[in-house]
Amino acid sequence: MNKLTRGIHDLAELFFPTLCITCSERLISQEKFLCMNCWADLPVTNFHLNKENKVAQLFWGRAEVESATSFFSYKKGSRYQHLIHFIKYKGLKELGFETGLKFGFALLNSEEFKNVDFIVPVPLHPKKQKTRGFNQSEWIARGMGESLQKPVSNNNLYRQIHTSTQTQKNRFERWQNVEGIFGLKQPEKFIGKHILLIDDVVTTGSTLEACAFQLLKLNNTKVSIATLAYADY
Repeated sequence: MNKLTRGIHDLAELFFPTLCITCSERLISQEKFLCMNCWADLPVTNFHLNKENKVAQLFWGRAEVESATSFFSYKKGSRYQHLIHFIKYKGLKELGFETGLKFGFALLNSEEFKNVDFIVPVPLHPKKQKTRGFNQSEWIARGMGESLQKPVSNNNLYRQIHTSTQTQKNRFERWQNVEGIFGLKQPEKFIGKHILLIDDVVTTGSTLEACAFQLLKLNNTKVSIATLAYADY
């Protein structure tokens, strides 16, 4: 950055300071999106170190998932729910990448997650992706792919039916809303592979279950699940 560019940047920061999205404190040089204190206080779950964790239990008796985890958890209305909100609705896809990168580094401590073959984000319907401009799960997956050094496949699994929002639905309604809506363009590419499904948040697990169900139809294919956040409420 040259002196003129630095001067303009410093002047802009004086009148329009960059703030931490979770605590609203001013960010200092080298801080991105969150301040160091908020990154340090992120309620990390370490679920990947315990196979019988809360996320894994969501799929017991529903889908034959190898392992399941979430990077951090949040309560409704907490400041860390804002993190997901900014990624999903405020267009901060780079924050999704950055958090996914950190998540991937954490998963390097687990042999099960470290040994997957493909990282696959839960797809949006093209209509919704066009409206939003990007798929937040894809950006999380990209960050995880970089730290785990695994390929990201974002075109094979696709959403073939546009559904209504899941936000106000109960568990049974969520499952009805997503049953049979996913397909595979080239199923042979995933045969015999270990797929790591990625989503931003898990609440009831219905969407991830529907994705896993489609993938598990393939011979000798295994599925694990990782979400950026677990909604603990």
